[in-house]
Amino acid sequence: MAGGEGTRLRPLTSNQPKPMVPIVGRPCMEHIVDLLKQHGFDDVVVTTAFMPQAIRSHFGSGEGLGVHMGYSVEEAPAGTAGSVRLAADQLDETFLVISGDALCDVDLSALVRFHKEKGASVTIGLVSVDNPLEFGIVVTDEDGRIERFLEKPSWGQVFSDTINTGIYVLEPEVLRHVPTDRPYDFSKELFPLLLDMGRPLFGHVLDGYWQDIGNLDQYRQANFDALDGRVALNVHAFRLRGNVWLGEGVELDDLEQVNGPAFIGNYCRIAPGASIGPHAVLGSSVTVRESASVMRSVVDGSTYIGRSATVEGAILGRSCDIRAHVRLHQGAAVGDECTLGDSTEVLPGVRIYPFKEIEAGTIVDRNVVWESRAGAPQGTGPHLAGLVNVDLTPEVSLRLGLALGTALKRGARVVASRAPEAACRLVKRAVLSGINSTGVHVDDLRVMPTAVNRYVLKTQGYSVGVHVRPKDSDPEAVQIDIFEQPGIQATPALEKEIVKHYSRQEFRRASYSDIGDLSYPSRASESYVDDLVRTLDVQAIRKRRFRIAIDYCSSAASLILPLILTELQVESIAAHAYVTSSLEGSAGVEDALKNTRRLVTAVGADLGVVMDPTAERISLVDELGRDVPLEQDLLLLVSLISRNGVSGTVAVPVTATSLVDQLVAGSGVEVRRTQASVAALTRAATEAGTIFAGDMGGRFVFPSFLPACDAMASLCHLLQLLAPVERPLSALVDDLPTPALVHREVHCPWAMKGTVMRLLTERLKGRETDLQDGIKVISDDGWSQVIPDPGEPVVHVYAEGATEEEAERLAAELEALVEEILESETPVAAEKPSSGG
Repeated sequence: MAGGEGTRLRPLTSNQPKPMVPIVGRPCMEHIVDLLKQHGFDDVVVTTAFMPQAIRSHFGSGEGLGVHMGYSVEEAPAGTAGSVRLAADQLDETFLVISGDALCDVDLSALVRFHKEKGASVTIGLVSVDNPLEFGIVVTDEDGRIERFLEKPSWGQVFSDTINTGIYVLEPEVLRHVPTDRPYDFSKELFPLLLDMGRPLFGHVLDGYWQDIGNLDQYRQANFDALDGRVALNVHAFRLRGNVWLGEGVELDDLEQVNGPAFIGNYCRIAPGASIGPHAVLGSSVTVRESASVMRSVVDGSTYIGRSATVEGAILGRSCDIRAHVRLHQGAAVGDECTLGDSTEVLPGVRIYPFKEIEAGTIVDRNVVWESRAGAPQGTGPHLAGLVNVDLTPEVSLRLGLALGTALKRGARVVASRAPEAACRLVKRAVLSGINSTGVHVDDLRVMPTAVNRYVLKTQGYSVGVHVRPKDSDPEAVQIDIFEQPGIQATPALEKEIVKHYSRQEFRRASYSDIGDLSYPSRASESYVDDLVRTLDVQAIRKRRFRIAIDYCSSAASLILPLILTELQVESIAAHAYVTSSLEGSAGVEDALKNTRRLVTAVGADLGVVMDPTAERISLVDELGRDVPLEQDLLLLVSLISRNGVSGTVAVPVTATSLVDQLVAGSGVEVRRTQASVAALTRAATEAGTIFAGDMGGRFVFPSFLPACDAMASLCHLLQLLAPVERPLSALVDDLPTPALVHREVHCPWAMKGTVMRLLTERLKGRETDLQDGIKVISDDGWSQVIPDPGEPVVHVYAEGATEEEAERLAAELEALVEEILESETPVAAEKPSSGG
């Protein structure tokens, strides 16, 4: 399989196909052909798509490698299975499929033997990896028979760390199920189809090394692994002490100039005084001049590195001209035939695409693609957050706006808003400039609660909403949220599109006359108030004549909610009812609760409400000045809804108390469980029949108005539900059952998460489990659950029992099992390279 374009490997793959990138001096695919020959495969068919001539001209008939090669060209996208189907006339017996761009030394003969012993139609080669999120997980039984597939799962869906390598043994007849009129994929379509048909599909865990070369970091690591002997390759060079490989005709004044492991290809010239450090890979005919230094870098053939230049942790393409005193930093990548003038400095992570010339003395701090571009930091996504002017600079914010605008159609409309802090204003302005520059129009609501942004997005036909606010977990960090219709968080499809444009730095640029407009709507808040009031039973609320105490925590809700409460004739006594320009005057939620307890009893309020600074969550205080626990808030609302005579679905996370189900028993309300995330909860709220969604953190959704967490709407609907009930809030809360819930966090290295979930799945076989999100173990005594955290190196353990003691016991059992796995597996995992975090 050699059709890969390798977009994430650019600039290395800008002018060559992905299988041709060099690993210790030879194309990756050449190492794969060597492996095939070692295991008796001498008849090779190559499927090509991107730049097929580059592969055909290098390998020819395969005679030079001792095999016979034929070619199949994919004229139009056909998918992985479709491209093999095009070569079906050359496949008349059991055959092997292997990628030309994933480096490995696995035992292919053992894989074929396993396939024949099992009488399989398909056998998939599997390997265990530290971070399975970017791969397709394959779950097998003890005999190796495949039970299920998971394509690029979330952490909550990780039940194994064995992933699909793209190495398959197939019987020719399975290709009959591949359609010829559309693209068709092995792992996403053909294999699930065969599994549903009951065909024998097996997975075999391969011994040896396997590394997908999907991005520049993986590419660099594959070269380093070859130098360290972690993968058995046929390296065309002489091996000396200290894992130093020297090719033919190398000019080297003193071997002491080389500190291995290192590879120096044929006819390289290393001048006296030059230094080749550990994990340096030099292709053929590379020149390194006096006092220059190369370490932890991969340099392709015929590149010239001038006097006193420093190349550290970088990648250089073919035939580059690196002049004197140039400095390339960690993560920099330079494409083929580039010239870097004297004293140029390329900063970390910057990519320079092929055939560019950089003037002397330039500090290159951004990608150079068609023109100068700034570099994209690793791990950047659409929910970007970071310290202002450290991680989240105006430049980064601008590029995020460019990526978002490029992902939308020219002329699309975006609604924007922000929290009151000056840092949020700074970031938002940079984002909006980027959006406008792509020809997309922006309506700026300025300081406004998140809910108003989502409401305007839903009701006025905008394509996307953007809101900038302080990050919940760090008061000095800012977060950029992106919303889609009908007011939910950005879907994975939009996120993927934004990340693609951001990482490639390939943005649409509008002409002078097509720059997007920037306007400031004046009646957004009035529309929000009018529509919210229309969804309420105003007369019932007015008749109850509520008196409430509210602490706004200096949120922008203080600009909107008083207008609503006036319409409802609700008397409110407010604290922190002003919008601050910094966090210094804001009360934290805990301090606000203390103030509200005193305020409620002092003024004789019916209840007290505390909003978080984002105006998305509420916490309640009863008329006696007692806090209502957050889990009781959820039960209170569910109880009131179920008594209201309505029918529909209530959505709650899988981690919510099972008492929710008891409260709705016998009513027209059903309970639906979602994954334990706000995004999943709000997506469920958009589904037909859903009348309420909520979690145990004070986030509530009333989708009849808006499918989003909205503290203002939550309060108004609570007042409507309480209006016909003549009992005080304290009595209603006292009547509620008290859940016995436990939540713990267990530190778990990123590299161990997949292993923990796989071994937990194995050890809990035979017990009743729910795999909707993580692993939930159900017993007569209650339930316990493990969910890997998507953003931190921890796993969450939840449990509920009939009593606190029972919940503690259930949590302790599952926690002990997780810690036992971590303790037993950590020494093995420590030998593997970390994959992220």
